[in-house]
Formats: sequence, C-alpha cells, structure tokens
Amino acid sequence: MKTTYEFLKEKIQTVKPSFSYTGGDYAKWKNAAREKLKGLLGLEKFEKVPPRTEIEYLGRVEGAEEIRFTFESEEGYRVPCHLLLPDGVETPPLMICVQGHSTGMHLSLNRPRNDAEKEFIKREDGDYAVRAVKEGFAALALEQRNFGELRETDCMPPSMNNLLMGRTTIGERVWDISRVIDVIESEFADKVDTGCICMMGNSGGGTATAYTSALEDRLVLVISSCAMASYKDSIGAMPHCPCNFVPGIANYFDMNDLMAMACPKYFIQVSGQDDDIFPIFAAEKVFEDGKRAYDDCGFPNRCALYVGQGGHAFYADGAWKLVHEMLKR
Repeated sequence: MKTTYEFLKEKIQTVKPSFSYTGGDYAKWKNAAREKLKGLLGLEKFEKVPPRTEIEYLGRVEGAEEIRFTFESEEGYRVPCHLLLPDGVETPPLMICVQGHSTGMHLSLNRPRNDAEKEFIKREDGDYAVRAVKEGFAALALEQRNFGELRETDCMPPSMNNLLMGRTTIGERVWDISRVIDVIESEFADKVDTGCICMMGNSGGGTATAYTSALEDRLVLVISSCAMASYKDSIGAMPHCPCNFVPGIANYFDMNDLMAMACPKYFIQVSGQDDDIFPIFAAEKVFEDGKRAYDDCGFPNRCALYVGQGGHAFYADGAWKLVHEMLKR
C-alpha cells in the first residue's frame, strides 16, 4: 500500500503545465502568463502604500559607505535593508542581494555571529553584498520575510496564514523587492545607477530572484542560484519549506517559464553539479526549456548556465565572471 506522500510524488509526475511557453507569439504569451502568475502568487491582495523610508544610521565598512534604512512595504509592515556604496565609483550599478533559508541578511554583509555562520559564509560564498562591492557594484542587502530580523517562527505558520487569505510567501517576497526598487528610485537615485538594477540570491533567495525576474522589468540582470529545477523533480519530489509552494502553479507553469517571462533581461542560472535538492538533470532541463524564449526573441547570449563542481551553494567566481561579460562593465 502506498503512503499518501508516495502517491502524491507519483501524481505530480503526470501533471503537464498548460501555460508553458512552447513557441509562437511570445509577446502575447508573456502578457497573459504574467497576469496568470500574479494571480497565482496572490499579488492582487497587496496594497501599495507610501514607503515612509527611515534612515536609521550611516556608517562605513571596508571599501564602502553604509546606509541602514527601513521602509514600509505594506501598511504596518516594515522591511530592514543595508545599502553599501563602493568607494571611488560614481553612481555604480546596484545588486539586490537576498539570502535563502538562513539566519538573515547579516550573512550577506559578512557579519557572522558564531562559528557556524562563519563556516556557512565560507562554504557557500554567502557574503553576497561584500562580494558585490568588491566587484564594483553598490549592494542592497534586504531581509526576506520570515528570516533574520523578521523571523518569529519558521516559515510554516506565516505561509499557512497567507494561504488562508489567498496570498503566498513567495508573493510577499516578490512584492518587497518591487517596493524596495521604488525606494531606490525615489530616495537613492543620486547614489546608484537606477538604469542598471540587478538581483541575486541562492536557494530560497534564488527562488525569490526567479519569481521577481518574471514580473519586474526594472531589473536588468538576475542570478538565480540553486533554485531552478522542475517542480516535479525538486520541491514536489522531497520535503521542502512551505514558503516554496504556490497553490496550483504546476498546472500552469514550471520554473523554465519564469525564465521565459524574464526575457530579454540577462538571466544567469547557477546550479551545483551535486545539489541533492535541486538535481542537476532537472536544472539543466529547465535552463534549456527556458532558453527557448531567448532564442526565439533573438537574445541567445542574454542567458547562461554556470554549473559549480559541488553541492547546494553559490559559486561566486563563476557567476560574477558572467555578470561582467554580459554587462560589459
């Protein structure tokens, strides 16, 4: 007799997404697909409010000016951020850095609080913001919902509360990224190049990056690391945090469709050869299927897959090499 979970893992293998991009009129597909995705994420449940930005302190770190600020993303909900501005670079491009399932954005800033966090940063190239500054970018470290300073419990209770209201945790994270871009444009346009806003993240941060890239046209380049793989072979094949799940999405899309919706922005997919939760065979298939849109639209060189020779981690050297090649800066 099969267990319920065994039955469902087999069941999802038979699901065929009905809205996947397979060629044809790309612009028509993209417009319809984006509207469908917004509905699945529950974005119509969110209400835009003035950000009421508050700068909490100004400081210095090695090689950069630091601005700590918060803003209001929804009525009554504030999001903390750190903006690093590299020395000697006038209006640099901006990299928005989002951590995955971790203890918070302080890891991006290379501010470990214990030996385990030090090891995490070293093992997974987790100091995203610090590395971005070294690469000549301004870096925005943003606290994702349910992590770091915004964590009260694990993702399960808030994700389930969202479902009760027709919202999703992924939708919340996409919303926050779009709202922080509003803040950058309104409050910091004199400090960064608002015409070159980029985004990156690993694992849960890579997931947020992929979904945001599908909907947010103000992003020029994205790096989605260790998050791109078919639903049936990744989050539908093994236990994952509930924040990864969007009700009904497998009936319409797969991860390659997020990449397809991102066209023509630069899209870098990073995958680990030995990643055991986003397996390489499924990651490579998603990339090839997503690349079809780029090929059809005449932008074959605007997407790339970098495979790191290891497990579930960010591979900074390979990813940043591609960033500079694509942006030519």
